[in-house]
Amino acid sequence: MSLQSIDLGVNPAKETIRLGPLQLRFLVTGENSAGTVAIFEAAVPAGQRLMAPAHSHDHFEETIYGIEGVLTWTVDDKPIDVGPGQALCIPRGAVHRFDNKGVEDAKVLCVITPAALGPQFFRESAEVIRDASDRPPDRAKMLEIMRRHGLTPVLPPDQA
Repeated sequence: MSLQSIDLGVNPAKETIRLGPLQLRFLVTGENSAGTVAIFEAAVPAGQRLMAPAHSHDHFEETIYGIEGVLTWTVDDKPIDVGPGQALCIPRGAVHRFDNKGVEDAKVLCVITPAALGPQFFRESAEVIRDASDRPPDRAKMLEIMRRHGLTPVLPPDQA
């Protein structure tokens, strides 16, 4: 890919994607980096549990850098708090999820290498959440979106 075909610019993805109470803003997408990296900012309100099930991904690493507040990441059943100035690299295949167990809103920077996940996954998920209105989102649709975008959901045995 030539430099001329890469969309150069500062914060090229100007949209904010809302997943219920979570807000995501892509700063770099695969299209901006020749597929090498995707970077997004995630804002998670205080006391918020991640709606999606724990999951893994086999095609990319996910590195989390804490900006504000503290998110508790559970990686292969081990809880790890990530606060401002701290980083956590989640290797391929590791089962993980996060929650904001604190009383303070949290913000993290997420780095996906290579850029196997992008804004489209979050846009599709947001649409299913919006369509649900005040009900829980359609679980089958959410799981299908996860799988199609390279995430492997890990469901409790009674929900598998």
